Amino acid sequence: MKSKPIVLRIEPFVVRLDTCIAPVAEVVSSLYSGYEFIEEASTVFVDFYIKIAPVSYLRGYYRPQVQCFIDGKAPFKPLPISQAYPFFEWSLNWVVASYVHHYLLVHAAVLEKNGQALILCGVPGAGKSTLCAALMHSGWRLFSDEMAVIDLHTNELMPFVRPISLKNQAIDLMRQFAPNAVLGPSFFDTSKGTVAHMQPTQDSVLRKSIRASAKWIVFPKYQKDADTSLHAIPKSQTVIKLTKNAFNANVLGGKGFKNLCALVEGSDCYEFEYSELQEAVNLFADLSS
Repeated sequence: MKSKPIVLRIEPFVVRLDTCIAPVAEVVSSLYSGYEFIEEASTVFVDFYIKIAPVSYLRGYYRPQVQCFIDGKAPFKPLPISQAYPFFEWSLNWVVASYVHHYLLVHAAVLEKNGQALILCGVPGAGKSTLCAALMHSGWRLFSDEMAVIDLHTNELMPFVRPISLKNQAIDLMRQFAPNAVLGPSFFDTSKGTVAHMQPTQDSVLRKSIRASAKWIVFPKYQKDADTSLHAIPKSQTVIKLTKNAFNANVLGGKGFKNLCALVEGSDCYEFEYSELQEAVNLFADLSS
């Protein structure tokens, strides 16, 4: 039996998900509650078509797998069916980073407080997502855990609000830090370890169309037993680091570089090291006051 497609408005895009895998639809319905689910797909322009489907009839019985199709093509290797939902989230990250070039995209988390945006740009394992989730539950509004979406004309940051992807020890840590947070199921043995997704706060979802200008650009790094420390870095160094983390800097060329330079020029730039999450949250509260 063919399942009904899920057409979901995730500002600033509209995404269509086709899947016959019931748990995927259930997790989407739960973690994206409060979003606009569009009943008639023909009434809107859909930016991305994603399909998550079983690989084959035989695979349904022996180590079943799923494949992700984007516009009918399969750019990835199949994954175990138990990872079908994160496959959707990862594929959405990939298709936006690969094909959206009318915005400048930087691999970073973004949050907002008092009309000013904080950009957290870090390599995998730096604790960016954990810090982002903690700040979201400490008075900050989530824009994105995965990418800064920057308007090329105004240089404003645009919300791209989606569930935050937490990994391994961060899952239990955030359950303790924010006991009222809504977390989806845990997915084990992925390429990233154990993964679970945290639902955005209601305020983040309700204000998903409200932009902000950058005020702080921070490169966080979790280091066991490290003191909580924040120190300023040169703007020239910040531009270089951001350029390395921009998904489409090579496509946008000089225009994108000028936008990055303007973004940095208007921001306070720091490197940040921490081991205690509450201390980190307190420091950013002081920074934004």
